Amino acid sequence: MNKRGPLFAMLLSFTLLLSGCSSLTVLNPKGPAARTLSDTIIFSILVMVGILAVVYTLYIVILTKYRAKKSNEGYEPPHEEGNKWLEILWTAIPILIVVVLSVVTVKTTVAVEKVPAGYEDQKPLVIYASSSNWKWHFSYPEEGIETVNYVNIPTNRPIEFRLYSFGPITSFWIPQLHGQKYAMSDMLTKLNMVAEEPGSMLGRNANFSGEGFAHMEFETLAMTPTEYDKWVKDVKETAPELKEDEFNKLLKTEHVGRMTFSSNHLEFSPPPAEGHHHGGDANGNMEGMDHNELHPDPATTEESEFDNVPNVDPNKPDPDSSLDESSNHQHEGH
Repeated sequence: MNKRGPLFAMLLSFTLLLSGCSSLTVLNPKGPAARTLSDTIIFSILVMVGILAVVYTLYIVILTKYRAKKSNEGYEPPHEEGNKWLEILWTAIPILIVVVLSVVTVKTTVAVEKVPAGYEDQKPLVIYASSSNWKWHFSYPEEGIETVNYVNIPTNRPIEFRLYSFGPITSFWIPQLHGQKYAMSDMLTKLNMVAEEPGSMLGRNANFSGEGFAHMEFETLAMTPTEYDKWVKDVKETAPELKEDEFNKLLKTEHVGRMTFSSNHLEFSPPPAEGHHHGGDANGNMEGMDHNELHPDPATTEESEFDNVPNVDPNKPDPDSSLDESSNHQHEGH
């Protein structure tokens, strides 16, 4: 019983831990991209389980077959120089495992970056998803509306999220529809996905970005096309317009609830260019302005002693330094 006690305790611990993992959303996909990722995760887990099964089986066999017994007391096995084929085998198997996992991972990564198969001929619904401390803004240029901290999408239609940030780098993630992708300031990234089942799904910021990081969650509601069109119509008829002053105030407000507007901020605060910086034109058109020019980072209030000194030579000592003072005192002493 003493020998079996720790083993029983370990198995009981694993059972209790796994029983709390009933809500693994990444393994409950609602779209083709998430399904591809889920299949890859499950395949990797099965490979690892297979490796552990072989290792622990060999471990138990070796311990059982070659343990010290009274019947072979004093037995000394003959000297072996090694086995060339065994050495090749146990070197080749890990290499093969790594190659297989690498090929599967690369194929999965390439596949989920594209529009899901079977939806290439459909026009995607473009939604700009931008983050600010500590919330998400969803702008619908096609419909001319905007939401905060929730996003509604139609089912069985490709969705193209265009991601950027008004603050630190965040990570946009809807586990049941796709993997995560970073949202950065002054740069646009894209994420293609399709929701094949209606329902509510949780989205979040998957990148630690500060003290309010844990509150950056949003609801993703997949609706039938008819329900989606009705929702858009209701928003246009009942929601207030989003003014520039209100939007700037909203960016500075740290925590807000769900909000809906019948216009979006893209008209007066355009998103950054796709993958590169850009400047405004000669006529002052904001569509060409740098994203950081419209929403610059707050300036620091601290100044160093060299801020107003041009062309400071880093190799030249500061005339006011304690080193020079001590040197002067030495010369005065002589």
